[in-house]
Amino acid sequence: MVSLWLDNRGPIPWADRTSSDLGGSADVVVVGAGITGLITAVLLARAGKDVLVLEARTVAAGASGNTTAKLSLLQSTHLSKIITRHGKSTAQAYVQGNREGMDWVLRHCDEHGIDVQREAAYTYAQSARGVPSARAEWLACSAVGLPVTWEDRADVPFSFHGGVRLPDQAQFDPVPFLDSLVVELLDRGGRLAEHTRVRKVTAEGDGLRLYVNRGDGEQTAEGTEADAEVSAKQLVLATGIPILDRGGFFARLKPSRSYCMAYKVPGTITRPMMISTDSPTRSVRYAPTADGELLIVGGAGHTVGRKKSPTIALDELDQWTRKHYPGAEQTHFWSAQDYTPIDQLPYVGPILPNNEKIFVATGFNKWGMTNGPAAALALSSRMLGGRMDWAQAFASWSPHELSGLTTGLSANLEVGFNLAKGWVTPATRIGRRDPKQDEGGVVSGPPWNLQARCVVDGVEHIVSPVCTHLGGIVNWNDADKAWECPLHASRFAPDGTLLEGPATTDLTRTK
Repeated sequence: MVSLWLDNRGPIPWADRTSSDLGGSADVVVVGAGITGLITAVLLARAGKDVLVLEARTVAAGASGNTTAKLSLLQSTHLSKIITRHGKSTAQAYVQGNREGMDWVLRHCDEHGIDVQREAAYTYAQSARGVPSARAEWLACSAVGLPVTWEDRADVPFSFHGGVRLPDQAQFDPVPFLDSLVVELLDRGGRLAEHTRVRKVTAEGDGLRLYVNRGDGEQTAEGTEADAEVSAKQLVLATGIPILDRGGFFARLKPSRSYCMAYKVPGTITRPMMISTDSPTRSVRYAPTADGELLIVGGAGHTVGRKKSPTIALDELDQWTRKHYPGAEQTHFWSAQDYTPIDQLPYVGPILPNNEKIFVATGFNKWGMTNGPAAALALSSRMLGGRMDWAQAFASWSPHELSGLTTGLSANLEVGFNLAKGWVTPATRIGRRDPKQDEGGVVSGPPWNLQARCVVDGVEHIVSPVCTHLGGIVNWNDADKAWECPLHASRFAPDGTLLEGPATTDLTRTK
C-alpha cells in the first residue's frame, strides 16, 4: 500500500546527504520529517540555527506523504464549527494563519519549479440533509471575508444538492515539495537522520537530552534506546500526535484514519476539489501524472482502532466511484492519520505552559497542507523571538480550549470504555475466524494470557496485544493490515513494529 505521491517519486535529490553521525548536539532538534517539521527546520536554519531533523521512518512516511494534498481555505465544514465555538475574530485569525501558510507553500513551489494546479474548492451537500451544514459554512466563510459563492449546480457526475465554492485554491504532489525542503535544509548546514526514533527526552542543565534508536537497535528494559544520544537547546515535536505524554495531548485529540484511492478514468475527470458535508464523506480531486490524469477519491474515515472492518466502507467507496465514473480502474490505495482537537483549533506552541524548550504542533483536523505551514511559521517566529498576530488561534494552551471540555470529557469516557472492553472481550472471541486458515488478525485469550495473532501474505505473527503507551488492547485493521490501539491511536505493523505513536516502543513479540 503506497500512496500515489510516493509511488511516483523520482530520484531523491538528497539521497546521499543524510547524516550517519548525529553529531551529539544541535541548537534545535525537530522530530518528524513531514510538512510541519521540515518547514520549521528550514525557517530556523535560515536564521542561522544548527538544526537536526530526526525521522523515525522516512521523509513523507506519515500524513504528509499520504494526504489528498489540497491547499484550501475552504475546509469542509470546519470554519462554521470554529466560528460557532470561538466567534468571528478567532475564526479570522485561524483563516489568516492558514492563508499565510498556504502563501508560503505556493511561493516556495513557484521559486523551485514545483507544479501546482489552481482550482476552485467546493464544500457540497450530497443530499438534502447536507444542505444546512453547507449553508452554515457559506455564512461562516462570508463572515470572515472569504470570497465564497453559493452554487446550486456544479459540473460533477454525482449527486449535488448545492454547495459553497471558493475560487483559486490549489492542489499538488507534496513529495517534490518536501524533497526541496530537505535540499534547502542540507544546503544551509542542517542535518537529517531517517530511521531514527526518539524514545525518551530528559532535562539536562539548560537544555535537553534525547535518547534515540537508529535502525533496528535492541530496546532496553525501560523501553528506551541507548544506542545514541543527542543534546539540544530546544525540541520541536512535529509527529502528528506528540510522542511525549507531557501536556496530555493524547487526551485532547480524537484520532481518525481515512483512505484514498486513485483511478484511471475514461473521459472527463472532475476539475474542482470537492468534499461533502454529509456522510459518508466523499473527497474528490484530480492528479496529473506522467501517464495522464488520475482521479483521487477519499473517505471511509473512522476513529482509529474502533472500526470492526474498515474494508467494508472502502468497498462501498470503490463502488460509489465506479458507479459515477464508469470504467474507472483503481491504480493506488493508501491511508493517513489525522487528529481533531477537542475545541476545533490546532495546538501549536509549548508542550507545557511557559515551557520554551519543547514545542508541539498537532490537531490539524485533516487540513495539514495549510495548518502545517502555519504552525511552522508560528513556531519558528516564537523560537526566534518574534510573534504572529494570528497565532493566538493556534495556541497550545489557551482559555478558548474551555469550549471543548464537554467534547474532551466525552472522548475520554469513550477511551475508558474501550480500555475495559479490550481486556474483557477477547476471551469471548472463540467463534471468530482462525487466521491460521485465512489471512487476517484476531486478539484472543483470557486477560492473563492475551495474544494478537495475524497472518499476512502467508506469514504468521504472534505478539502481545497490549499497547506500549497506556495498556490498551489493539484491534486489527483489515484494510491497512495493521494493529491499532483504540485508546490513543498508536499503530503497529503485523509483527508488532511501531508505525506511529504516541507509543514509542514496539509490541512485545511472542513469535
